[in-house]
Amino acid sequence: MSSQELLDKAREIKEKAYVPYSEFPVGAALLSQSGKIYTGCNIENAAYPVSCCAERVAIFKAISDGESDFTEMAVVADTERPVPPCGSCRQVMSEFFNSDTKINLTNIHNYTKTVTMEELLPFSFNSSDMGDRG
Repeated sequence: MSSQELLDKAREIKEKAYVPYSEFPVGAALLSQSGKIYTGCNIENAAYPVSCCAERVAIFKAISDGESDFTEMAVVADTERPVPPCGSCRQVMSEFFNSDTKINLTNIHNYTKTVTMEELLPFSFNSSDMGDRG
């Protein structure tokens, strides 16, 4: 699976976004270590805090399907610059991605910026910060 194919899958799923309030569709595609692709689009709600971003939808679908090892993600939106994930998505991504997981961010002009998880969220809060709980 090439990065371009992953970006194409993200573009396809973006068209299914439910965005009646913001009118800002986002698509994400996640490649698991097993080779399976999980896609997600943002899904809004009139009560904004219960909405869910495309990145988290894709990750949650994969986790609920038993996948937990990921190699790459693509995120697409109709923005002028490559679309940056929000803070909530970055934190969820850091829970499930290795520091070197590739994340391809793109926009309407097909300008793509590829970063690693560590570059996207350096010095992230993780389970080791919670200390010994047992």
